[in-house]
Amino acid sequence: MVPGTTSMLPVLDATGTDRVGERIRALRRARGLTLVQLAGLADLSHPFLSQIERGLARPSLASLERIAHALGASQVELLTFTEPGSADAAPSVLRAAEGARGAYGGESEARVLLDAGSPFRSLEVRGDNTAFGPAWVHAEHEWFYVLDGIVEVDLGGLVEALGVGDSASCPGGVPHCWRSPDGRPYRLLIVKEQVHRP
Repeated sequence: MVPGTTSMLPVLDATGTDRVGERIRALRRARGLTLVQLAGLADLSHPFLSQIERGLARPSLASLERIAHALGASQVELLTFTEPGSADAAPSVLRAAEGARGAYGGESEARVLLDAGSPFRSLEVRGDNTAFGPAWVHAEHEWFYVLDGIVEVDLGGLVEALGVGDSASCPGGVPHCWRSPDGRPYRLLIVKEQVHRP
């Protein structure tokens, strides 16, 4: 967990496995992947993945991270994923202490700022990782804005250092990742398109 943060999403209990399985299935279908294809990408057996989707098995945090990365998402996104709502969704307000929080990759934490009923998803990501780690690849366009610290981003081989107030965008399908060049904490605002079923 990132220093200065206090809440993470709880470990899955029996009541949460159905919802997580439904979210994995919805995101897998939206990505146009079969169960066998996703299982291969996540290095899991497809019978086990099928049990997770049906709420009959509980994934470990390591399995959940592999599934999330194979889907171009994060654990916190899997735990909170909803399909985009209608364009006439009601306005909403999210207070500073609210919003689901959880792991975003191996060494950072995210808070979901906006999701349900919106054509995009926004996350506040905090971290201090000095390694780039595995690159994220997904179909949706993504935009980054640095709120605090310095972040070095790798956008498909284009590496740039971004400071407070700097932003970058990444089209769908481009591998991307980021790190702290000096180990100091950073805070990013990430806005990405919501995934739609093909």
